[in-house]
Amino acid sequence: MSGHSNSGNPNPNPNPNPAASDIAASTEQFVAWVRGAAPYIHAFRGRTFVIAFGGEVAAGARAQSLAYDCNLLAALGIRLVLVHGARPQIEAELARRGLEPRYHNGLRVTDADALECVKAAMAVTRLEVEALLSQGLPNTPMAGSYMRVTGGNFITARPVGIVDGVDYQYTGAVRKIIAEEINADLDQQNVVLISPMGVSPAGEIFNLSMEEVAEAVAVAVKAEKLIYLCDAPGLLDADQRLIDSVTADEAERMFNAGEGLTEDLDLYLPCAIRAVRRGVARVHLIDHDKDGGLLLEFFTHAGVGTVVSRDPLFRLRDASVEDVAALVALISPMEADGTLVRRGRELLEQEIDRFSVVEHDGVLVGCAALYPFSDERAAELACLAVTPEYRRAGLGDQLLRRIEQRARKQRLERLFVLTTRTAHWFRERGFSEIGPEALPLKKRELYNYQRRSKVFVKKL
Repeated sequence: MSGHSNSGNPNPNPNPNPAASDIAASTEQFVAWVRGAAPYIHAFRGRTFVIAFGGEVAAGARAQSLAYDCNLLAALGIRLVLVHGARPQIEAELARRGLEPRYHNGLRVTDADALECVKAAMAVTRLEVEALLSQGLPNTPMAGSYMRVTGGNFITARPVGIVDGVDYQYTGAVRKIIAEEINADLDQQNVVLISPMGVSPAGEIFNLSMEEVAEAVAVAVKAEKLIYLCDAPGLLDADQRLIDSVTADEAERMFNAGEGLTEDLDLYLPCAIRAVRRGVARVHLIDHDKDGGLLLEFFTHAGVGTVVSRDPLFRLRDASVEDVAALVALISPMEADGTLVRRGRELLEQEIDRFSVVEHDGVLVGCAALYPFSDERAAELACLAVTPEYRRAGLGDQLLRRIEQRARKQRLERLFVLTTRTAHWFRERGFSEIGPEALPLKKRELYNYQRRSKVFVKKL
């Protein structure tokens, strides 16, 4: 017989209902995700996003999910402009009519017969996208919603003309975007759907490239984000790992070197580079096969694609009173587990000028504070914290360097830190352990012997 007693409980499993614990864990994850998404929801409300996708996306398995996600973005107050392509649909229409597609330097040559195929394919594709966006069936993510989808003659076009001796005929380029009319529709809470076709002042119709139309529209309406759904996870490095962010200059170098370019990236990346240089805040390259890619990219810290920006996404700056709420949210988990000494909101407001912060895409993700003891030419580095998602991004080192620079400007000679969890991190960065008796007098008087923090110092 067993020597264990179950006290009348026939199930020796300490958790008699593992399914309940799984539900509790998933509930906690859901709550944490929603709370983590809140800063982005607040930041993006009222901003304009231009989302560009090819005809293969419009006709693919993910088209339904894309419509659901666009509906959610619109419901959150994001102003949406959608630009669709129709290349595979045009190819199919050409084949149906027994015509051969013609390209030069990757750009379609559109003669009169091809233009008829373009018009037919664009019209059908647009109607299908409108139908997806107009759903409202019960028990679906679009239940109870109504998206007003509008369009119009927003694009004035010109002919590409003759290039390298090749006459592109009805293949055109964007001459002008009527941004005022697009913004007027957006102001009415409409979703604007644009097909890549334009007309000239003479009434001629031109076939335009989807990616260039999306770029031109995003620049004209001063979009916060331009999103290309493409055939790759984003830009990849030499080891095939996703590059989560890149500057326009870095992206241009990769493009010129032909590094990791797929068919879509070869078309979209030059547009992305030009867009951010012309004023679009961010361009995102997201895998069109990633279910929920738009939501994961915009409402999670890590994202799932590559962001192209004119300047680096991470920005170090001095903190202001407006940062107090974000600071409380950042450091509270580390205060709760004992990593950081607890600070109240009122104290943070009083000492906010001592803090430096680091932002990622406008969201605060790290902080550190400098407390000088000028009489002894020393200072304390305190409250160094980085969100878990970015602890491998080198932000701690950047914050440390900024604090050291601030200390040197004040002609301080020593920087010390008290820690209970990260002694090795400071040793690796040139700090040496000392006893509490070596602290500046005022700090020594406040030293908590029950907490037993280790003290480290670094000469500046």
